Amino acid sequence: MKLQFWGAAKTVTGSMHLVETNGHRILLDCGMFQGRRQEARERNEQLPFDATTIDAVVLSHAHIDHSGNLPTLVKNGFDRSIYSTSATRDLCSAMLRDSAYIQESDAEFVNKRNAEKGLPPVKPLYTLADATNALRLFQTVEYDRPAEILPGVCLTYRDAGHILGSASVALQVAENGETKSLAFTGDVGRRGAAILCDPEVMDRADVLITESTYGNRHHGPMDQTRQKLAQVVGETVGRGGMLIIPAFAVGRTQDIVYHLHELFEAKSIPAVPVYVDSPLATNVTEVFRLHPECYDEEMHQHILHDHDTDLFGFSRLTYVRDTEDSKKLNDLKEPAIIISASGMCEAGRVLHHLRHHIADPRTTVLFVGFQAENTLGRKLVDGEPRVRIFGEEFEVKARIEKIDGYSAHADEEELLAFIGAIPQRPRQVFVVHGESDAATTLAAALRGLGIQNVTIPERGQTFEI
Repeated sequence: MKLQFWGAAKTVTGSMHLVETNGHRILLDCGMFQGRRQEARERNEQLPFDATTIDAVVLSHAHIDHSGNLPTLVKNGFDRSIYSTSATRDLCSAMLRDSAYIQESDAEFVNKRNAEKGLPPVKPLYTLADATNALRLFQTVEYDRPAEILPGVCLTYRDAGHILGSASVALQVAENGETKSLAFTGDVGRRGAAILCDPEVMDRADVLITESTYGNRHHGPMDQTRQKLAQVVGETVGRGGMLIIPAFAVGRTQDIVYHLHELFEAKSIPAVPVYVDSPLATNVTEVFRLHPECYDEEMHQHILHDHDTDLFGFSRLTYVRDTEDSKKLNDLKEPAIIISASGMCEAGRVLHHLRHHIADPRTTVLFVGFQAENTLGRKLVDGEPRVRIFGEEFEVKARIEKIDGYSAHADEEELLAFIGAIPQRPRQVFVVHGESDAATTLAAALRGLGIQNVTIPERGQTFEI
């Protein structure tokens, strides 16, 4: 068996790992790389392998940094099966089409400005047609239901508790007269998080590929997270300002909506309108309603006892689909909460809201998720005094806040507990999906568990297993 790491190697985004066994090539994830615009464009556009040689794609979950470059793969000739859970398939139906729409729309917006400046036009990475072609290739495999995806290769998904439908991947590979288990954590969720089940422990992993996003950090208790949210809302409303929350349309938006509902019900925050300004988040919330099998016991109890209440659509909440209605939000004169994608401020409607409000000292921009290097979100979190939005420079006068507790990623302690619960220690571990400090810290901690063969692979590096 051979492993080659082409994405999320010493970085967080663009998850993509190539497995070769028995003459077959399997791609674990096909994510979109996010970072410096030119570098991201080149990496996403120029695949590091011939797409026609890939025999199967195994998808861990629907987040764009794990699934977002599937249309490029298909555009370049891939025509085999893409395996996922049914919830992931349903999310990708919304997310990949939305990604294509955003790229086409952003290219159109930039081209109007380029035409005024005499600059050449740009093209979207892929189109809605490319995304639709990718969706035709999905085949679903449910949690804990082994499925042979290629001769000698059996796939089993375990619930990763990260977002709806997210999975850790276990591949049982029959090779040279023996069976090996190659496991990939995908992104591991947090125990006790709202809405979803806790991560399910894997029962075997001879070789393990693990994420390390928060491998050097520790999240606070969930109660502190809700208290911090209430504090930020109260302070922003007190200044008469807008609270803009850049949030991933999948998972994070639904968590925030759920907790705002609880805070409003408890009268812990002022009664202000809430807008989810994202067609994708609106569509994704509908997918959440279709998959109660992914809910944890607390959520089931809410549904059982509050069956007349829609926890994703309380009375103060408005889902905004129409572009013109989105534009009207920038004319609001009274305080409000706007939740809008993308979570790292790299595309979508949140850029337009930031463009209008980033220079207003009454505004708060609240980040509730990880911000990758070189993204606009990271620049704001790092306190850069001036930023560029759609090619224009703006002075940052808005207050920038961050709540790590909303992360859907396990922290160092939780990752170690997840890996440590595997009945037999893996013989070899590859640490991916983390920046240098996070990956290095987690690798050292794994060695402390008695796993001596721990590697942080470089992009393009190949290993014989």
